[in-house]
Amino acid sequence: MFSSARRRRFALIAQLVAVVLAVGAAVTVIAEGPGVPPDRLTAEEVAPPPPLVGGQLPPSVDPSPTATAASPSPSPVLRMPGSVPTAGTGRFGHDDHAGPVLGRAGELRRYRVAVESGSNEDVAAFAQAVRVALAGPGSWVDSGRLRLQQVPGDAPRDFTVYLATARTAGRMCAEGGVDIRIGGRPYTSCRAPGQVIINLDRWRLSVPHYVSAGVPLAVYRTYVVNHEVGHQLGHRHERCPGVGRPAPVMMQQTLFLNGCRVNPWPYVDGRRYAGPAL
Repeated sequence: MFSSARRRRFALIAQLVAVVLAVGAAVTVIAEGPGVPPDRLTAEEVAPPPPLVGGQLPPSVDPSPTATAASPSPSPVLRMPGSVPTAGTGRFGHDDHAGPVLGRAGELRRYRVAVESGSNEDVAAFAQAVRVALAGPGSWVDSGRLRLQQVPGDAPRDFTVYLATARTAGRMCAEGGVDIRIGGRPYTSCRAPGQVIINLDRWRLSVPHYVSAGVPLAVYRTYVVNHEVGHQLGHRHERCPGVGRPAPVMMQQTLFLNGCRVNPWPYVDGRRYAGPAL
């Protein structure tokens, strides 16, 4: 049987959609707040993602509880079709809506959401996907000591979540002290001071070992948002705690799983789930 929390979790994940629209509004990128020092990739971490053998859905990614042999569910979207813009204008349009307060208690941290013009992504859809990832159940607000809220683009904020083309993400991350390149091309996402920067390539295409394992794109998106926001909250990279166990959300699942199972959440069954420090 599935717990009500898990049922809600995957119902929320199912809400994530990719809407391909041009973004009209544009404002200049700004660096925000000193915050925690940027997280840096080590030589050990920057390595080609190892292939994952087999195409079965990892045990940590539950199928829909309503799916049965008599009424099969549609195949999940693993990656978005079509080409992905490699470069945009370098300017961002912000979602000007205020969101609900996520979490029940604790310090309130405000964030805004921005999408690069020329990325062919809709800022409202991206904001909704970020909100779903941060709302949980299973997100950082499950600690009971943190609340998060999206604010309009011109409002005071603690950090901004950006969706940027690979070229712009590479530049922004480098300016924040993080090299996200693999094979000379910006590959991962990153966190720089006051900036959570999601690479459009990963947002649309996921990563090979997720795709070959049949992990839905929505799960990867939830992971990458919680991972990079985790850095903004002061968390560092972690290792796989053991073969067959869920991967900590602060493990670099974009690059490898090292025998762990996919897991997009920092809290599992209501408890903080972490691995050994890297």
